[in-house]
Amino acid sequence: MSDLPRKAVTRTAKLAALPLGFAGRATWGLGKRIGGRSAEIVGRELQQRTAEQLFKVLGELKGGAMKFGQALSVFESALPEEVAGPYRAALTKLQEAAPPMPTRTVHGVLEEHLGEDWRELFEEFEDKPSAAASIGQVHRAVWHDGREVAVKVQYPGAGEALLSDLTQLGRFARMLGPLIPGMDIKPLIAELRDRVSEELDYDLEAQAQRAHAEEFADDPDVVVPDVVHQNDQVLITEWMEGIPLSEVIAHGGQAERDRAGQLLARFLFSGTARTGLLHADPHPGNFRLLVGDAPDGPPEKWQLGVLDFGTVDRLPDGLPPTIGASLRMTLDGDAEAVYAMLCQEGFVKPSVELDPDAVLDYLLPVIEPARVDEFTFTRGWMRAQAARIADPRSPAHQLGRQLNLPPSYLLIHRVTLSTIGVLCQLGARVRMRDELAAWVPGFGPEEAGEGVLEEDGTAAGS
Repeated sequence: MSDLPRKAVTRTAKLAALPLGFAGRATWGLGKRIGGRSAEIVGRELQQRTAEQLFKVLGELKGGAMKFGQALSVFESALPEEVAGPYRAALTKLQEAAPPMPTRTVHGVLEEHLGEDWRELFEEFEDKPSAAASIGQVHRAVWHDGREVAVKVQYPGAGEALLSDLTQLGRFARMLGPLIPGMDIKPLIAELRDRVSEELDYDLEAQAQRAHAEEFADDPDVVVPDVVHQNDQVLITEWMEGIPLSEVIAHGGQAERDRAGQLLARFLFSGTARTGLLHADPHPGNFRLLVGDAPDGPPEKWQLGVLDFGTVDRLPDGLPPTIGASLRMTLDGDAEAVYAMLCQEGFVKPSVELDPDAVLDYLLPVIEPARVDEFTFTRGWMRAQAARIADPRSPAHQLGRQLNLPPSYLLIHRVTLSTIGVLCQLGARVRMRDELAAWVPGFGPEEAGEGVLEEDGTAAGS
């Protein structure tokens, strides 16, 4: 497929075939079990076949379908290895590329938005795209002043395709649930749909990228290419060479994985603290490792290149201090204080009453990376966390169902989980506690009590 399908009926038909395929495989699985195969083995085969079909269709369609696939792909660490292994390559392909749109379409968009003489703006322009994603593709070029640039061109009809795909996927979100144990797919799709208008607005994306480029100029750890020119459907930024993070995941040595993981964690927390913006699309296709003039030199000198600021959360005061404070109080084992803060912030609804010690027990395994000087993120750890929360028989599952995620925390929660998923794909050793202490308000011991209200409305400790 070489173009973004424009007709809603075409896209809807492809997506509508997914649940039919799921149902057919469920029937096949029932027959296997009747024939004597164990439910666990059959379940894994079903999961694998479902994932293979899902990612094949999502990659072909681009648009909202591919956007969902990219968001889902960072959670493959939660899948059993025998299921995740066979289609990990397909997930990586989704993160890095999609079938390109025809050259005539690209030229048409450039002519419409840059003018009939658009070629005069460039010394060189490569018709073959260097990368393709959910709503646009990137071409390498040389700007008229000699700078190498990346020209992102939005697919015609991308907005309609995004909304149509995500609406259709939302209708059978429940059937996708078994793909990622412990994850509720429906809120993920709803949140992606809510962000469509921002993602399509290249002016907003340019503002966010400029803010990051200015803040991280000359930073020793993070590089953000600056914006050269933009309008509503064409975004031109400085070109950035580098090793795609997906290649480090697939082939990197341990020192390279550790450096990439540390920088990714650092950017997650420092970016918001320094710019008031949270980069909200942390799949591996949006990151590069920059090795400078010494590709064989020590990874400790490598930098993290960050791309694609189409989806951001605007947090002018940085991350809410309640996040750092609740983490610190959980580490300190202060169950009553943690529970009070969760109630205050709406994580526990007024109609629900929980045991504070049980809530603490639920949280402690999740924040294990912050309990030690250095934590090794692994797929096994991610799978154990997912299984603990997904098993209906476990106390963690029962308690988790009674907790609530306030809307203001939804995107922060997804970005954090996604970043942890990528760290587990890397198998990186990360000093997470150092990054929390440096960048997250409220995490310092002297700040932990701030923001908790006593019953009379006064601040705790005042």
